[in-house]
Amino acid sequence: MASSPLLTRISHPFSSLYPTKITPFYLATEQSFKFPSTPFNFVKHLSSNDNPTIFHNFNFDSFYANLIDNSSHKINITQVHAKLLLLGIQQNGFLVSKLVNAAVNLGEISYARKVFDKFPDPDVFLWNAIIRGYSKYNLFASAVEMYSRMQVLWVSPDGYTLPHVLKACGGIPSFRMGQQVHGQIFRLGFEKDVFVQNGVVAFYAKCGKIASAKVVFDRLEIRNVVSWTSMISGYAQNGQPIEALRFFDEMRSTGVMPDWIALVSVIRAHTDVEDLEHGKSIHSCVIKMGLELEPDLLIALTAMYAKCGQVMVARSFFNLVKVPNLILWNAMISGYAKNGYAEEAVKLFRDMISHNIKTDSITARSAVLACAQVGSFDLARWMDNYISKSEHKDDVFVNSALIDMFAKCGNVDMARMVFNRTLDKDVVVWSSMIVGYGLHGRGREALDLYQLMKQSGVSPNAVTFLGLLTACNHSGLVEDGWQLFHCMKDYGIEPRHQHYSCLVDLLGRSGYLDQAYDFIMNMPIEPGVSVWGALLSACKIHRHVTLGEYAAERLFSLESYNTGHYVQLSNLYASARMWDRVAKIRVLMREKGLSKDLGYSLIEINGKLEAFRVGDKSHPRSKEIFEELESLERRLKQAGFVPDRNSSLHDLNEEEMEETLCNHSERLAIAFGLISTAQGTTLRITKNLRACINCHSATKLISKLVNREIIVRDANRFHHFKDGVCSCGDYW
Repeated sequence: MASSPLLTRISHPFSSLYPTKITPFYLATEQSFKFPSTPFNFVKHLSSNDNPTIFHNFNFDSFYANLIDNSSHKINITQVHAKLLLLGIQQNGFLVSKLVNAAVNLGEISYARKVFDKFPDPDVFLWNAIIRGYSKYNLFASAVEMYSRMQVLWVSPDGYTLPHVLKACGGIPSFRMGQQVHGQIFRLGFEKDVFVQNGVVAFYAKCGKIASAKVVFDRLEIRNVVSWTSMISGYAQNGQPIEALRFFDEMRSTGVMPDWIALVSVIRAHTDVEDLEHGKSIHSCVIKMGLELEPDLLIALTAMYAKCGQVMVARSFFNLVKVPNLILWNAMISGYAKNGYAEEAVKLFRDMISHNIKTDSITARSAVLACAQVGSFDLARWMDNYISKSEHKDDVFVNSALIDMFAKCGNVDMARMVFNRTLDKDVVVWSSMIVGYGLHGRGREALDLYQLMKQSGVSPNAVTFLGLLTACNHSGLVEDGWQLFHCMKDYGIEPRHQHYSCLVDLLGRSGYLDQAYDFIMNMPIEPGVSVWGALLSACKIHRHVTLGEYAAERLFSLESYNTGHYVQLSNLYASARMWDRVAKIRVLMREKGLSKDLGYSLIEINGKLEAFRVGDKSHPRSKEIFEELESLERRLKQAGFVPDRNSSLHDLNEEEMEETLCNHSERLAIAFGLISTAQGTTLRITKNLRACINCHSATKLISKLVNREIIVRDANRFHHFKDGVCSCGDYW
């Protein structure tokens, strides 16, 4: 057999694409077409036997089309292309269109464009091939550009051109260009072509014009699965999940079977409304259709189960994917972070970046949220360091999350540093900082920042006012809080339950119980749990039993099985030394099967969180901890500290039953911190319950005796103890 012409580099415009020594693809596949040799050798064979009839009957288009269709690598296409050039049939539009389509299918869009550009007068089929290629790989601007060139050259589009152009217009998005294409569809007579009209529906939906999409859909005489799916996806992607689900039900009632694309949108709609029960039924449908390993469905199912709190199920889907994409990572990390699995979220985020997977703003925000929930200051600094070196350092949403993270990790000054370095401060950034000040009881600083915000021309929103009211509440700024509440309407903001409850708490804690009650009675909306809970808490502080009982009755009517309400009422009775009523509440709780969560405290030592419960002796260093406690107790007594015995009645849990008050969980955490850190190290403690009066007073004095700053976050707020003083001013 003669050597292949491809063994020598060919001199033509694409010669740089071909190697010098290769095994020709057509030789490797010729037997599958039942030819004895290459076309060249076959032609020689025909000549030697003087049988030109066979040569004339040989179909070159069919032969090379088959070779192109069976190409599985770029090298196969380049070989065939070279052969076409040698045979002088490189101007065969049919085969060149085949080449472009094959290159597109192999992801070689640049090569496809080079082949296209060398063709002197491309017909509509060749234009379709290159436009389809750009649209397929989301190179939408290039697709629209090629369509514009096609129009300039007076090549009329057909029913296969327009859907790809519409997809590109929706992907950019370019609403004006898409409208022009829609007008062209009418002029060309494609208004009844379901394939084209489906593209129009999808275009309007992607551009957020769902009403226009619905108009086009309603005019369709024939509606196939693509028509329905375009509408379902459009509603789901434009924040109308209920309408998406209604369309899905209507589609099924017409007998149209959904495809996997429709199921993805339906699952997303169920995710948005957090309807896990019906979401599971769609999951069953996915299994019955054998689509459970479809990548987009795995992502949708992961997101659904994660958002609905079933994070273990979500993780099982996540683990099924060998190479998770960014959307899947985000769904899992966000699911962990939003469902109380903060440490797992951080671990997964670390795993993600260790594999050099590029993150986006959503990833970063979810990871920052998780760090805020963990409450570790060391972890917060690590996250801030990561963000500062990433492309997200100027992302306003990420910076807002960082401000919130530092505030919740006990360092509002670091939060202010992030605030100061943020260039574009929108209302979210300002509000995050104000809320941070409120959480730490720095009311005056929150009010000063609010004035700066207005001077900067940024209008406050509902979150801003909630942060301001919280700051006033934690600082006892009654008059300021009252004025702020009543100026909300000046900005067109209607107060919500959180605003009302915050003002009730502010009035009640300051002793204005009658005014708080009158305020509740005149609310334009029905008072909720948070409002009555704030009043009951204030009644406990000021031992106003009658009003407290009324608030408790309202709470029981709204939430009869909420343990916290019974605990609050019991504490009110205990503060008034009404022991018989305390006993009745305890009996009532037992009858209802209610029990108070045990108190615990966490302390961060060298980046690790250690947990303690009341009287906890399970720690490996328990002996040293209790020795330190005894030492502290002696020093407190020597300094004249007198325990507040009423504190043992503050919460209905095991801490109430302890014979002494020095074994409360936060006191154990403080003792452990003192024996585990160097002199002068700040101790950071988180407690799940409100700090009792006795521990609060003791911690103030301890901070002075040991010359340490002790930061405690309880269920209500942050307390910064230093030099015998607490930042709350004993107002909490």
